[in-house]
Amino acid sequence: MTQPLYVFDMDETLIDADCAMLWNAFLVRKGIIAEPGFLEQDQRLMRLYAQGKMDMEDYLEFSIAPLASLPVEEVNRLVEECVLEEILVKQFTQSKDLIEQLRQQQVQMVIISASVSFLVSVVGHHIGIDNTLGIDLVTKQGCYTPEISGIASYREGKVLRLKEWIESQPECFSEIHFYTDSINDLPLCEFADYAYLVNPCPALKAYSDQENWQVLEWSVR
Repeated sequence: MTQPLYVFDMDETLIDADCAMLWNAFLVRKGIIAEPGFLEQDQRLMRLYAQGKMDMEDYLEFSIAPLASLPVEEVNRLVEECVLEEILVKQFTQSKDLIEQLRQQQVQMVIISASVSFLVSVVGHHIGIDNTLGIDLVTKQGCYTPEISGIASYREGKVLRLKEWIESQPECFSEIHFYTDSINDLPLCEFADYAYLVNPCPALKAYSDQENWQVLEWSVR
C-alpha cells in the first residue's frame, strides 16, 4: 500500500520564529548563558543562514559551547520548559490545522530541520509529529558536544537524511510533499514531488514559478 509523505521544515515554516534563536534567548534569560554579546553573535550567524552562507560546524561550536558542562538530562528538561513557554505559542495557525487534518487522514508526517535533534524532537512531539530528523550531536561524559553524529540535516544533507529515513520505513510512499521557507532547502524542494513555500525568503521565492510549487502565506492568529 502506498501513501503520500508530508515533510516539514520547522523554523519559520511550522513555527513563526527560529526555534534555535528562541532557545538561545531562553538560556540567556535563565542565566545559563552570561557571555556578553552572545545574542548579537547568534543574530549575525542566523543572518548568514538566511543567506544560505552559514557554516554549520562553526554555528554548533558557538551555540553548544554554553551547554558543555550541563548533563543531557538537564538540557532536555530546559528544552521542554522552553518549548512549552516560548515556542508553541508561535506555531502558525495553518500548520496546526494541516497537521490535525493529516493526522485524521492517517497520513505519515516527518519534520526535518537544521536545528539540533534535542530541540526538534520536543517541538515535534508537542505539535503532533513524532517523526523528527535534526542534527544529531555526539555526547561525551553525559553532555552534548558540538560534534555532529552522521549526516547533518542541512542543505543537501536534508535530502540524504530523508532518503535514509524513507528507506527505513515499512511503507512505500507515492509522493513527497515538502513545506519550507528557506533557500537552504532548495535541494529538498527539488527532490520532492510537491513544494510549498511558506512565507518564503526572497531567494527561495525566486524559484516559485516551478511546476508543482506553491507559495503560501501563513500567520499566527
